[in-house]
Amino acid sequence: MNRDRMTSSTSTETLLRTPLHALHLELGGKMVPFAGYEMPVQYPAGVLKEHLHTRQKAGLFDVSHMGQAFLGGDTAALERLTPADVAGLKEGMQRYGLLLTDAGTIMDDFMFSRLAGEADLYLVVNAGTKEGDFAYIAAQLGDAVSLTPRPDRALLALQGPAAAAVLERHSPGISDLTFMKVVRTSVAGAPAIVSRSGYTGEDGFEISLEGPDGERVARALLGEEEVLPIGLGARDSLRLEAGLCLYGHDIDDTTGPVEADLVWSIGKRRKLEPTFLAGQKIMDALANGTARKRVGIRPDGRAPAREGTEIAARDGRVIGKVTSGGFGPSLNAPIAMGYVDSAFAADGTQLDLIVRGKPLPATVVPMPFVPHNYCRPKKA
Repeated sequence: MNRDRMTSSTSTETLLRTPLHALHLELGGKMVPFAGYEMPVQYPAGVLKEHLHTRQKAGLFDVSHMGQAFLGGDTAALERLTPADVAGLKEGMQRYGLLLTDAGTIMDDFMFSRLAGEADLYLVVNAGTKEGDFAYIAAQLGDAVSLTPRPDRALLALQGPAAAAVLERHSPGISDLTFMKVVRTSVAGAPAIVSRSGYTGEDGFEISLEGPDGERVARALLGEEEVLPIGLGARDSLRLEAGLCLYGHDIDDTTGPVEADLVWSIGKRRKLEPTFLAGQKIMDALANGTARKRVGIRPDGRAPAREGTEIAARDGRVIGKVTSGGFGPSLNAPIAMGYVDSAFAADGTQLDLIVRGKPLPATVVPMPFVPHNYCRPKKA
């Protein structure tokens, strides 16, 4: 969810550290600069094993670099900046939102929650954009709201099919939560905000803690036999398999919600009363279509198509570009997503990916590449 690339740790810039930094070093994490922080890209197990372990059991991610904040005052005023339904969010629920520019493009994507019995909204925004996001919200909404960033908090993500069983041992009753529900509780004796959500397509939880509690809780979870520490490398391949956007790559301030295939994040009520920034423009795009669309792509063969790879029609005409691409360990095959001219966006469309100057056959396919395994409420 972040525009910053993972680079080597030889940079001379002053990097921030999360509350789990010492633990990463102890566990043998390979540290790299990311979003202004020194973060683990992988551990000794390696990206492939970390990825597959998360799909099969449970992985623990340090995402404390993300921007956490509380929004007080007239929280419904946030609807000016996002097409999500803020006012209609029920207590104990979390929702995905897009932070819009005046032009109706995407400044960032974020999560917001309404905790039971609390007036403030709890926000989580992307690491590389958090300072700009918070300044923008404060400037746009002014005295109507109060925004309190909490850079001192830690944030852990426990993801995978064993996540609920593991967390239940340290937070009894937590497995009763279903997808996108959120609660204040305790984890291993530490006060926490826990949501049943994540960025891998798997069942799992995000756990917000006071900074000093982060390492102790992480150690408790890593003490369970099902859990391995997971770095940024596997986090990226997991989210790509799940068809989830990475801000600064698949979405940015040049893309709108409709072409990005994120219309589902626009609330029903908001479509009828599009009072958010550039609301009519976005509704026109929804009604009339867009020049390009984000699609999933399966290359033939084994060669991956990386970000920036040109996408061509079979007649050689360039019709788009890959925004995220790599190897999907769960599929044992390359996968990619990108934008193509809308005439070529239908599932099954045959394309070419221009890799090292050569056209390689590929096909437009539905996303996600790997089915989501979220814990949704059972239908009566």
